[in-house]
Amino acid sequence: MIQLQKCALIEDHVNAYTWMEDALQSAFPQVEIIGARSIEEAQTVLSSSPDLAILDLGLPDGDGTSLIEPLVATGAEVVIATIFGDDEHLFQALKAGPRGYILKDHPKEELVSMLKGILDGHPPLSPSIARRVLEHFTAPKKHVEEHDNLTTRERDVLTLLAKGYTVRNVSELLEISYHTAAGYAKSVYQKLNVSSRAEATMEATRRGYVS
Repeated sequence: MIQLQKCALIEDHVNAYTWMEDALQSAFPQVEIIGARSIEEAQTVLSSSPDLAILDLGLPDGDGTSLIEPLVATGAEVVIATIFGDDEHLFQALKAGPRGYILKDHPKEELVSMLKGILDGHPPLSPSIARRVLEHFTAPKKHVEEHDNLTTRERDVLTLLAKGYTVRNVSELLEISYHTAAGYAKSVYQKLNVSSRAEATMEATRRGYVS
């Protein structure tokens, strides 16, 4: 069973901070809550080695996703608490290794119950988020014939983009010009009928180009 002594609460909106703070105090009466309202303030939190971190993605000085891996590296159980339930935010965040993803639309009683489950190793997930994750991993695999709509070079570009490389990185790794790499990326997006890196990453995963 997980032991919780310190909890980092990284949230800039006053009402949301109070909502989560009340839930944490109800779920874990003895826990020490260390607050931060920005990525900059969160650097102090990292040095305190919290056992649990509740993290908002939309912080005033940047994307909270950048804090997930540093928090995980300290040994903290990271739970995202956000208004963003779309695939792009969800899967980009999940790639960094949080243990839960909660949307800010739960009554306090539900939130307290989800948080208490952490002690028994149950990841707190909003029902709609759990459904999205299940649908993603249970989606039917594409037929091999559908793979052929991408050229070998386009598959190379898609694989690198799905691994987090920028178009500039792709051009350097494949030893092609930036404009050529950008052209391949545009062609990949058009052929896959996607409009974001997150969607392209999901498609690359379904096709087996990345794990």
